[in-house]
Amino acid sequence: MTDQWVRLELDVAAFDAPRFEQYLTRCQAAGIRLTTLAELGDTPEHRRALYELNKECSADIPERGEFYSYEEYAERRFASAGYDPRGVVVALDGDVWIGMAATSVHEDFVFNEMTGVRAAYRGRGIAIAMKTWGLRFAREYGAPRVRTFHHPANANAIAMNRRMGFVDAGTLDG
Repeated sequence: MTDQWVRLELDVAAFDAPRFEQYLTRCQAAGIRLTTLAELGDTPEHRRALYELNKECSADIPERGEFYSYEEYAERRFASAGYDPRGVVVALDGDVWIGMAATSVHEDFVFNEMTGVRAAYRGRGIAIAMKTWGLRFAREYGAPRVRTFHHPANANAIAMNRRMGFVDAGTLDG
């Protein structure tokens, strides 16, 4: 496993939201609905659906290894002090969960934990739409920055974040 991760950061106030609104419009036109776990209902069933989606999408992360058991995931995601269901964006095609962008809140930033889209739905701008939607939460929360990190071989995720205005913040030792 790599010991150097690409760390990225976005200045929330500088984010050019109008530039990315087209991705939200495209999703709506394609029948893709964006919502949050808070709006859907932060229920055991929805938490399990989020876990299954996260597990599937995480399989493509370089050197990811074995995904957490549901119990480990629930402890790390839902029981953490930074968990807020308003910061978990879900993309739906009808009733099918096709994408997620999950964040956690911290004292002076929001951390983008995971953004993922099921393979059959990739390449349609859904990830950018979800991240754009999620930045509304960061603004409402009052966070000046959003942080994330990626395996250096995850070129698509790094490029998407840079396109949205994230800048390199150095490397994070793993």
